[in-house]
Amino acid sequence: MKTYFVYFFSFLLLMNCASKEEDLYTPIAYNLQIPELFSDKLIAPIFPVDNPLTIEGIALGKRLFFDKILSRDNSQSCATCHNAAKAFTDNKQFSRGVSGNFGKRNTMPLFNLAWNFDELFAWDGKEFGLETQALEPVTNPIEMHANWVNIAEKLNQNETYINLFLQAFGSEKIDSTLVTKAIAQFERTLISGNSKFDKYLKSEATLTESETNGFNVFMDEERGDCFHCHGSNNNPLWTDNKFHNNGLDTNFTDLGLGKITGDPNDNGKFKSPSIRNLAFTAPYMHDGRFTTLDEVINHYSEGLKRSSTIDPLMKKINQGGVNLTAKDKADLKAFLLTLTDYEFVNNPAFQK
Repeated sequence: MKTYFVYFFSFLLLMNCASKEEDLYTPIAYNLQIPELFSDKLIAPIFPVDNPLTIEGIALGKRLFFDKILSRDNSQSCATCHNAAKAFTDNKQFSRGVSGNFGKRNTMPLFNLAWNFDELFAWDGKEFGLETQALEPVTNPIEMHANWVNIAEKLNQNETYINLFLQAFGSEKIDSTLVTKAIAQFERTLISGNSKFDKYLKSEATLTESETNGFNVFMDEERGDCFHCHGSNNNPLWTDNKFHNNGLDTNFTDLGLGKITGDPNDNGKFKSPSIRNLAFTAPYMHDGRFTTLDEVINHYSEGLKRSSTIDPLMKKINQGGVNLTAKDKADLKAFLLTLTDYEFVNNPAFQK
């Protein structure tokens, strides 16, 4: 008799386990929609093996990105500083955190992050991997100023999130790892690749005479000489995703990459941002010191400052810059604005 009950309860246990396995939802794989120029000129993005893109994971990441639940007092979300309509910036020199404090770096735009093959994020490269990058703003006292234990507790008390995490990751327990995985999935879908210049390269648009000369200035080592750091018609990212000292200061109040690596040779170096969507991302530079594109162009033309780590690409440092004519400056600006992607900032898939 005793043996019979053992077999009977074992059978019930196995049936229960089988039922749970049958009920476990399998997320649907998502194929990233890669622009034609990116496919032609860049290698495909590489995704973490433990965080593949899924429809459910991306949808969850988007919901979290716009949800103020991730901040200490439910007053700010990721989107507070990364506004989709502004190419995921906020147009402020420094952003205000939930406690009223301000940082000392300008908000970086968010797009084409899947092609950052070095996986170093932020102006100083302090974050390795998109999932890791999403961890820090939640706890940073000058940003969302929360702690992950409390955030996880709030999410674990929310039936909607419990179901969404179960669908996306097969887990009923929500923690910081899964939250940042979801946000990273959403961020990898933020692709900007349909500007006027992209269409020009596909023979779908025509540049004006001024825009054409501006592109030539951009590519000419004897004039603008911009392409080494900011891409070209063969690099649709329009950044090298590397770190440079571009002659902003003689003495450094912000060490940039140097503070992360501890190498004095890296002092004053900051990541080259993409020059796509500059119409939406003012002010410019890591500290937002320039409010207009004209100021940026003037800096490279006659405002360079020498320092111990000045980048060798600042070849005309002895002349203070590349010394562009007024016409070349105006044409260069006209070209830069052809990299404005209105479809990107109006894409409903990236809106709340």
